Amino acid sequence: MSKKKNDEEKEVKTEAQNQEDKKAETKEKENPLEKELKDTKDQLLRVTAEYSNFRKRSEKEKNESFAFATIKAVSEILATVDNLERALANEQEDYEGLKKGVQMTYDGLMASLKKLGVEAYGEQGDEFDPNFHHAVMHIDDDSLDANVITDVFQKGYKYNDKVVRPAMVKTAN
Repeated sequence: MSKKKNDEEKEVKTEAQNQEDKKAETKEKENPLEKELKDTKDQLLRVTAEYSNFRKRSEKEKNESFAFATIKAVSEILATVDNLERALANEQEDYEGLKKGVQMTYDGLMASLKKLGVEAYGEQGDEFDPNFHHAVMHIDDDSLDANVITDVFQKGYKYNDKVVRPAMVKTAN
């Protein structure tokens, strides 16, 4: 009996060994797939984090760029504000001096706007262009050419060839 028992034990051990070997083989087969899955998940997490950081960095750079442009524009205009404050503080009744000061302030403001890339347009005698002008009045006058600006009620302004505000004009014919 002992030999039979021994053989049975060996057979059970062999079956157990076979099952363990099969499990090990399966693990070895699954292991590369699991490793690839783990690597893919890790890569996905990294790409997601990089994209999130990129979006945050882009938003921050955009805000900083906008703030810098705003500061530049405001600093150009502050000289005009200072000149107007000085003119208002002056209590002299010299109309010509006041007019000259206002003209100088206007010239300074226009120079500041030009530095920022803003320029005025819309002069009497120019040809009407609906992309740049807004006709608020129209007259019939045979002595004038067609689509000619006869009066400018409000100048137009453009920034690097983009209209900021169209000129308000009266046209002929």
